[in-house]
Amino acid sequence: MEQPRKYKRIFVIVADSAGVGEEPDAAAFGDVGSNTFAHAAESIGGLNVPVMESMGLGELDDIMGVKKVSDHPHAFSLRLRETSAGKDTMTGHWEMMGVNTRTPFIAFTDTGFPKELMDELSEKTGHKLIGNYAASGTEILKELGEQQMKENSLIVYTSADSVLQIAAHEEVTGLQELYRCCEIAREICLRPEYRVGRVIARPYVGSCAADFKRVGGDRHDYALSPSEKTHMDILKDNGYMVSCVGKISDIFNMEGVVKTVHTVSNEDGMDKTIEQLVNDDWTGLCFVNLVEFDSEYGHRRNAPGYARCLEALDKRLGEFISKMRDDDLLMVTADHGNDPTFKGTDHTREKVPLLIYSPSITNGKYLEERATFAEIGASVLENFHLKNNPTLLGEPIKELFE
Repeated sequence: MEQPRKYKRIFVIVADSAGVGEEPDAAAFGDVGSNTFAHAAESIGGLNVPVMESMGLGELDDIMGVKKVSDHPHAFSLRLRETSAGKDTMTGHWEMMGVNTRTPFIAFTDTGFPKELMDELSEKTGHKLIGNYAASGTEILKELGEQQMKENSLIVYTSADSVLQIAAHEEVTGLQELYRCCEIAREICLRPEYRVGRVIARPYVGSCAADFKRVGGDRHDYALSPSEKTHMDILKDNGYMVSCVGKISDIFNMEGVVKTVHTVSNEDGMDKTIEQLVNDDWTGLCFVNLVEFDSEYGHRRNAPGYARCLEALDKRLGEFISKMRDDDLLMVTADHGNDPTFKGTDHTREKVPLLIYSPSITNGKYLEERATFAEIGASVLENFHLKNNPTLLGEPIKELFE
């Protein structure tokens, strides 16, 4: 006989990069003084986020415009520290699902990729390579797209994440040729001296710099798989739903994924998450990544834009909560920081918020800080009476089940 569970559906929504202040080891990453939430709020003279405020956000840090509300019986608020050796997207998400990444992925943000890598990639693909620097995907098309079309070369670029991206015109180079070249790059980048987390195919269309457009549906990620089975695998192997919204399935290389839903924006991501909340009857986990905090505002050091994006999320969370059932559970968190007022364009080594809400929670309060992001996945397993693997991180948040 199946044991009773407290929550039927658990939604984990990741506001990508929305950290709440430096980690104890921030100095090792050059990130002392970083605080994504607080500094974004200051850039507009204070945040207006009444929903997150009512869930206890103000108890996590001094955030301009956000009051400290100690009475939130339906919500728990706490901070999580990162155990893994990194501050990138894959490391953060993998840790939420129990994986301790001890050897960090390598980012080539400041230097571009080594000459040896580029020479080998050019020789094996048969294409001239152009670019080789960190750039916005839309801006680099304006800069190099016409040259790529003329030469049938490949645009290689990176970001603050451990990622090698290859852009090529869908009609000039062709999708299958682009994918072939990315598969070659993936094989090269498996070597320990490179250790790149993801290789991404970035096809585009258009006739000139003025109208180039990336083709999102034909993007393909060639990611590393997690180093071991995750909490998601445990759920899937036991017959529970693991629905992944946004780039979650790419981050986990489809490991532990039952269903994947691609998105084009934060708003689209919330639309599709709310659709699963309202229209779908399932039991398990819905894992959501909202990437625009990071991609559109953090890396571009647009602090006011970041703040407005947080306010937009708050409105959608209010809509989400209004439609929740009594046995639904919502967790709102982040995977690292990306302080839009900080030096450079890199992620920042920060603690992350964890705001937990359910209509059935009656003992909500501020909780002490936890040592790993993996408390999230461990709590999901606990809810469904599933045993955590001994090699995985995480202990359940016991207050959720009192």
